[in-house]
Amino acid sequence: MFRTLAKATAAIAVVCTVAGAGLVLNEEYANAGADATGPAASAGSSFTGEKKIRVDGRTVNVSCSGRATRRHDPVVMLMAGGGEGLDNMAALQKSLGKTNRVCSYDRLGEGKSDKPAPGTLQTMDDAGALLTKVLDRLAGDRPVVLAGHSLGGCIAARYTPGHTDRVKGLVLLDATVPHLTRDMKRTVPATATGLAAQLRDGALAANEGQNPEQFVIADGPVRSAGRIPVQILKHESQYAEVPQYGPALEEMWAAGQREWRQISRDSHLSTAKGSGHYIHIDRPDLAVEAVRQVTRRAAHAH
Repeated sequence: MFRTLAKATAAIAVVCTVAGAGLVLNEEYANAGADATGPAASAGSSFTGEKKIRVDGRTVNVSCSGRATRRHDPVVMLMAGGGEGLDNMAALQKSLGKTNRVCSYDRLGEGKSDKPAPGTLQTMDDAGALLTKVLDRLAGDRPVVLAGHSLGGCIAARYTPGHTDRVKGLVLLDATVPHLTRDMKRTVPATATGLAAQLRDGALAANEGQNPEQFVIADGPVRSAGRIPVQILKHESQYAEVPQYGPALEEMWAAGQREWRQISRDSHLSTAKGSGHYIHIDRPDLAVEAVRQVTRRAAHAH
């Protein structure tokens, strides 16, 4: 999620994603330096590296690697957390690219993409519209598996039920919980002080749009996407630095992950042992296996 509270590293996964790992794209995925404005990618082109594409007059930075060898092999779209660009998913993309066609993109306000218009707020509908147009360019008519971390997972989960004609599988890596504002207010009282107060205030401010994407993270029910394969991974431990409210925060987050199970009758929730909020960094083996498992099942559904 969003890097709004630099001092509260491990504790504030709810409101921010601290880019401590410093991941960068491998030379293999170095910037291709091209401005892709044509429809080439919509045919499932096999470019490798980064490109800038134009979407409704805005520049969006994208990256792709790997190949889809069979007609119905899905394209995996990685979606980073708030405050993160696609570089944060680079190691996961590199691993998945050995067996799958995998892409990622910077949402407006993140990474190398354009910033949102000054003074405007983005909504989930705006995020969905951008994702649709990015998928049009990068996946064409191929099926898609969305794999999102933190806020990226929340966006993926909100998007999928309305786009099951295209999205055939979903992986949520410690996705932002469906009712973060409500649950944060219930878990950490307004009278809290110190780090707990920073956590609460930061979460509520970020949810109202005080973040790099100017993105409003609204609470809402989980809608069903039918029976598509869904793997949900949650962190094992994240709130040790907030001892007074840590257990309650952990239960809040776990309950939110259980809520996401309602998205599909074929959803599975597991805990990534030994991981904090960055499951794809702390336990890349589990993240890779979850994506590959869902991708295999999505391909076989055809």
